[in-house]
Amino acid sequence: MRRTKEDAEKTRLKIIEAALTLFSRNGYSNTTLGMIGAEAGYSRGPIYWHFKNKDDLYQAVLAYSQEPLENLINSAAQDSADPLKAIDAFTRQWLGLLATDVWFRQSFEILLNKTELTEAIAPTIKRERELTSHIVDTLSQLVTKAQELKQLPSSQPAKKLGLLVYIHLMGVTQSWLFAPELFSLKEESAFFVERLHGLLHSP
Repeated sequence: MRRTKEDAEKTRLKIIEAALTLFSRNGYSNTTLGMIGAEAGYSRGPIYWHFKNKDDLYQAVLAYSQEPLENLINSAAQDSADPLKAIDAFTRQWLGLLATDVWFRQSFEILLNKTELTEAIAPTIKRERELTSHIVDTLSQLVTKAQELKQLPSSQPAKKLGLLVYIHLMGVTQSWLFAPELFSLKEESAFFVERLHGLLHSP
């Protein structure tokens, strides 16, 4: 039977989802294409049909699982009428996705806790650093607009405050992923958002 484009895309997504599960569980180095194929229910043939090698699949996994984050960034960038509200929404939604979206959470687990930063994944690291810069730049632009509208004091450079928002979120993310028994992310999200408000309004 001839495969349709829809069938091919379903196979591709099934491979990505299997790889996402195994990379987050075992780490990049300890996961083989054979293991991914077995998890997805395929031989290695379909994997090589869609991906050049494990590195190519790894990049696809992160791009797929980080789509919600990229959507958050784009949404925040477009909400210029009320920049402080946009920062607040970005923060709440980041923490909400982390608590409820398995794939979103696994993308951070893979990057922060399950990947050795070797030359083999240099293209992926480059992509992630560019994504980080994009997040910080977007947040900094929102802070600039908020300062212009007198929603935030102008005593600190917008770039520093944008970086502060990112570091605050990454600190919560890393701490919770490393030791989830420390606190309930769902219950404490409001507290972390409120504390961030305090930091941004400090003179």
